[in-house]
Amino acid sequence: MSTLVPESGPGVSPETLDQISETPAPGRYRVLVVSTIGFTVMFAVWLQFGIIGLPIQKEFGLSDTAFYWLVALPVLNGSMWRLVTGLLADRLGGKVVFTVMLLATAVPTYLVVHTTSAVVLFALAFLIGFAGNSFSVGIAWNSAWFPRSQQGFALGLFGAGNVGPSITKLLGPGLIAATAGSVYLGGFVEGGWRLVPVVYAVLLVVMAAVMWFGTPSPDRKPGANLALRDQLLPLKEARVWRFSVYYVVVFGAYVALASALPKFYEDQYGLELWSAALMTALFIFPASLLRPVGGWLSDRVGARKVMYGTFATMLVTSGILMMPSGYITVDVLESKSSDGTAEVLPWSLAMWPFAALVFLLGCAMGIGKAAVYKHIPEYFPHDVGAVGGLVGMIGALGGFFLLPMFGYAIRFTGLPTALFGVLFLLTLATATWMHVTIVRMLHAGSPELANDFEHRTDTDQPDHETQGVH
Repeated sequence: MSTLVPESGPGVSPETLDQISETPAPGRYRVLVVSTIGFTVMFAVWLQFGIIGLPIQKEFGLSDTAFYWLVALPVLNGSMWRLVTGLLADRLGGKVVFTVMLLATAVPTYLVVHTTSAVVLFALAFLIGFAGNSFSVGIAWNSAWFPRSQQGFALGLFGAGNVGPSITKLLGPGLIAATAGSVYLGGFVEGGWRLVPVVYAVLLVVMAAVMWFGTPSPDRKPGANLALRDQLLPLKEARVWRFSVYYVVVFGAYVALASALPKFYEDQYGLELWSAALMTALFIFPASLLRPVGGWLSDRVGARKVMYGTFATMLVTSGILMMPSGYITVDVLESKSSDGTAEVLPWSLAMWPFAALVFLLGCAMGIGKAAVYKHIPEYFPHDVGAVGGLVGMIGALGGFFLLPMFGYAIRFTGLPTALFGVLFLLTLATATWMHVTIVRMLHAGSPELANDFEHRTDTDQPDHETQGVH
């Protein structure tokens, strides 16, 4: 079994690692199960506008650019507070922080049901996005309850709550179509897309009760006695920011694609809302449910090797997906063509080959997300809330910026596949940075181990990554 040996540096030391208990904590599986279900609901609420945004666009007369901003605003708010909520989970315990977040999200989720103003709609969409910050709470909470030897799988399983958006995509279109034009509760609640937030608001309140009464007390609070300055100290390390960029590629891009793909299927393949949502679920399922597999692989073979495989797969799939449909027209002899021209290199991607490539892309993202977070408790065992919060924040912010970038790339080039070109370039730049950094570190510490990416023998050597190799 190969394990990831952390690099030396102020974030972690052998003495610190020795302090991490490997004794299983009673109640840890209740924390894992309840937090995973809660995160699944929160994630579904966070990205619900990827589906309900389509009928909203028609009802409110929004442009395509406005649609992408409507979808992006919740992503923004779901990114901004991840560092803060991660720190709070370490200091106050994940139980109380997660419960409060569930209840706080239920309020704007319900209020969006009655809005008739586009301005209010955008404001409420932003507030609903607070649900996305629950990820850093769950990561810190589960890290506190699970021994280091099980954290890769535990965090991967918790992260499988990313499957939440598929709930909206599988059930939302049918619910919208079946209830359109109807009213409920004496006319207080309308059917159609407005019924979806009502259902989610109820689920959020129920989940808050389950979490409060169904998880162990007292809670674990690894950062309760740490000064805020000490909690933030690891954030100055270059590797933390490098992990954050990795997470932009595997998570931020996942969030952006999960929101953009229904519209892509609707516009490019002429699918109805329900069919477009179902096809998008084929991307969401592997990108979410394979996260435990990514955690297990990271435990077994090492997170760095998993990241290499992730980036390689993403480059191949996005490289094919970004190719525009069409052909090149060239001049030829009139004996070959009556009009003196010929069409060469014809290319088009039918829906099912497209879906297969998107499925593989989702597989890579799901495995890669777990690999990124496997690094954190290894290097920063007592700072998971701060480091995990920052990594999650930057990753989710990447999703916010990628959504309008997708829209502007399509608008500027006129190519619907331009969004995959954005993903390809981002992945290429990040993979290159990762490889150059690792190779330089290995060459500087032990040149004979240039091809060994997991077993490091330079723990007694200077930390080259913090000495200018970023």
